[in-house]
Amino acid sequence: MYGKGKDTSVSFTLDELKCENLINPLGIDNTTPHFSWKLKGGGWKGGQAYYEIQVATDSLLIIRDEADLWKSGKLKSDLSVMLPYRGSPLSSRSLCYWRVRVWDQKKKVSAWSSVARFSVGLLDKSQFHGDYIGSSPEGGQVCAPLLRKKVRMDQAETAFLYVNSLGYHEIYVNGRKVSENVLVPAVSQLGKRSLILTYDITSYLKEGENDLLIWLGQGWYKKTTYGAAYDGPLVKAELDVLRNGRWEVLTQTDRSWNGCESGYSDTGNWCALQFGGEKVDGRILPVDLSSQSLDQRKWAPVVIVDVPDHLVSPQMCEANRIHRVLQPVSIKQLGEGTWLVDMGENQTGWFEMKMPVLPSGHEVCMEYSDNLNKEGESDKQGESDIYISGGRQEECFRNRFNHHAFRYIRISNLPVKPEIGWMKSLQIYGDYPQTATFECSDADLNAIHDMIQYTMKCLTFSGYMVDCPHLERAGYGGDGNSSTMSLQTMYDVAPTFVNWLQGWGDSMQEGGSLPHVGPNHGADGGGPYWCGFIVRAPWRTYINYNDPRLIEKYYSQMKEWFKYVDKYTVDGLLKRWPDTQYRNWYLGDWLAPAGVDAGAQSSVDLVSNCFISECLDTMNKIALTLGKAEEAQEFANRKERLNQLIHQTFYRADEGIYSTGSQLDMCYPMLVGVVPDSLYTQVKKNMIAATEQKHNGHIAVGLVGVPILTEWAIQNKEADFFYQMMKKRDYPGYLYMIDKGATTTWEYWSGERSRIHNCYNGIGTWFYQAVGGIRPDETKPGYRHFYIDPQIPTGLTWAKVIKESPYGTIAVDWKLQGNQLNLRLTIPPGTTATVCMPDSAVSCRIDGRKVNVKNKTFMVEGGKFNIVFDLSCS
Repeated sequence: MYGKGKDTSVSFTLDELKCENLINPLGIDNTTPHFSWKLKGGGWKGGQAYYEIQVATDSLLIIRDEADLWKSGKLKSDLSVMLPYRGSPLSSRSLCYWRVRVWDQKKKVSAWSSVARFSVGLLDKSQFHGDYIGSSPEGGQVCAPLLRKKVRMDQAETAFLYVNSLGYHEIYVNGRKVSENVLVPAVSQLGKRSLILTYDITSYLKEGENDLLIWLGQGWYKKTTYGAAYDGPLVKAELDVLRNGRWEVLTQTDRSWNGCESGYSDTGNWCALQFGGEKVDGRILPVDLSSQSLDQRKWAPVVIVDVPDHLVSPQMCEANRIHRVLQPVSIKQLGEGTWLVDMGENQTGWFEMKMPVLPSGHEVCMEYSDNLNKEGESDKQGESDIYISGGRQEECFRNRFNHHAFRYIRISNLPVKPEIGWMKSLQIYGDYPQTATFECSDADLNAIHDMIQYTMKCLTFSGYMVDCPHLERAGYGGDGNSSTMSLQTMYDVAPTFVNWLQGWGDSMQEGGSLPHVGPNHGADGGGPYWCGFIVRAPWRTYINYNDPRLIEKYYSQMKEWFKYVDKYTVDGLLKRWPDTQYRNWYLGDWLAPAGVDAGAQSSVDLVSNCFISECLDTMNKIALTLGKAEEAQEFANRKERLNQLIHQTFYRADEGIYSTGSQLDMCYPMLVGVVPDSLYTQVKKNMIAATEQKHNGHIAVGLVGVPILTEWAIQNKEADFFYQMMKKRDYPGYLYMIDKGATTTWEYWSGERSRIHNCYNGIGTWFYQAVGGIRPDETKPGYRHFYIDPQIPTGLTWAKVIKESPYGTIAVDWKLQGNQLNLRLTIPPGTTATVCMPDSAVSCRIDGRKVNVKNKTFMVEGGKFNIVFDLSCS
């Protein structure tokens, strides 16, 4: 192993303290949380060797070195990701403060980290005080009401508000909005589970009388989706105050609350293509939320609703936030009072518009679209809002409890020409960080990468990832499987998957049957590749983040699903299972380009069984990780038998192809080990030849095939083959989308229907694992060990790739100069990387020193390195 590289400083610090992969989370869902931190600075001597954690009930106790919950002492370990709590027992409402320090290999100790905090939420719904309340019809429309309670409070140390809303909510205390969260809570399998959010409202309260307001919106909680128990949203809330170390209930939702209509109402039923929007009545809308203003409104006692028994648990993912504000790039008049606004790019979020003074009751309509039709008008996609003027000055429309995915807004019945300064869009997504950047010498590759990365930001919010954020808003497992590795490479979304997989687990039916969408609210199309998300996503989350919670939690349900698979396995091969009220269709690939028969039964059966083979391989790895050696061996044996049967059934020896001979039918058997070694080279050659001859060198796969072809190309180092497909400017391809004005990837290669979609984002890993060469090691999850092996397509001369891992920053900066490949590496403290020499390399120097390398690889540990490979002239 080669050393740390050059030290650039003499100090080191601890940063990014996380509990359960969240920063300072309030109301977590367990009493044995996990802690993580990162080592920063260049003064490390071989990485972390020891750590010490302190946890206390008060931050002052921590500072005084008097931690009363846990003083771990100096523990020998080089791990700094997902370390479990081992202190005194915690319980619901526990408020805890913690810090950490570490020692390096030379026994040099860091300073204590800053103090972080977390609290345990309400873990048992019997501990949650209050009733589910909603607005009564006497108070006006019930679909987006204001619920209010005046609360008197003496001095308190801390005040936490627990909110369990069926539908969206916003919290206001004394006229001020609590937190920057929007469109909360995250999604869940409503009817089976709802989520609790915990708010620290200490700084919003004052001594004496306080005005507590909960503004509700219906969102997913409708009879058309989850069989809601009421026509409007409901909420259960409890305000606790900490006095002298003890929590007391100050108030809770009950009959003493009052409600009134807000002026907002929801126009859609939230079924596919019918999400509608919001109607906002400026005649009713509050001018502000001060106590004085609220006192002028007509209030009526709330109703208490008997909600069917269901699970209630803390939300364990980041909330949504407004992350970016865009202004229009143009406004075009389409007709009398009709205007077309172009925001310049697609986005998911809200629209805001200052209104001119209009007569009271005058209605202005806004319709949203991600595309223009041939006539130059926005496509109708079922998204629209209505604003009813209150006849006042300085009125403003703004979304609140619905969102849109759009680039264009068609505004009608607006008699005054709008100005650009009147309008803006507010981009919304989950409050998760971006963790990767890519740039290279090819502007086309940069454009494709940036479009994919941006698209996934538009798709990932509310604790899940959707197929499209406007037409369906569904957490399809197929789309998830297709893009999980891309998403988890580019963003830190471990908490998102905690919430999303919870929705999948809650969606499982009796006998292990799964839908194609989780959370599930209706019959959606898909196939085995969709259902198997419950197997693949937990494992990938473990690999990318060293977060073992999901494989531990859902392993038993994975096995239940395999029992369902066995039920429809005939002579060793999975066959079509029945449609149900929660699932339909039975697909192999989906939305492949024209000319590819992805629906051929032999292709569907081949793809489905190759996927089962892949899942069996994943189950083998999960079982081994969980210490279940016998079960692991059983899965390995099943995979071997299945692979032999797939080859015997689908290989056509006369043509040297599998099934239809499509790209997916050829590369998937190679990827999962179906193809015997003696045939592999020929099958590979036949697939590449068919790509050129039948498809003119184009990509020829759909949603399922894109990540599989990508992974195959990475494993086989077929950089030139993949690169030339990426460079095609005609149909089908990514540059075809971009040349047609795309800012986000499409649902169809041809551009039909949605133009903000999750079908083809699975290539995202190629930029990092192939061009950047950063590949995770599954045996050392969280990038504790990884590989550096850039694959350089002919025509590329440099690339700069950064990947923020759970242990720190990985950076690869390579450049071709004559017969040399110059490679600058940054390896996080406490991690190691195996560097692979290019096949054409004849020698290697590290920081100017010549290195004798055996087997074309060498290992480095945390630090910065300048590596030069001398390449052969050939």
